[in-house]
Amino acid sequence: MSAPFRPGPPPGPRPGPPPRPVDVDGDGRHPAVDAAVQAMANAAALSPADQIPQYEAAYQTLRETLATIDQA
Repeated sequence: MSAPFRPGPPPGPRPGPPPRPVDVDGDGRHPAVDAAVQAMANAAALSPADQIPQYEAAYQTLRETLATIDQA
């Protein structure tokens, strides 16, 4: 015997508050996030052993930046 049919959520945007735009310097970008993303792109050319500290540093920067944005 199969379980009864349970429909999923309706298509379309999910309910909840709309996302807040974060506009630090007027162009919708955040310098710390841009720097972390660039550091990850630069790390791609490194050996795997050298990539790990670069990715960890970028991850930490993104965590700290997101924490401060969330507090605003």
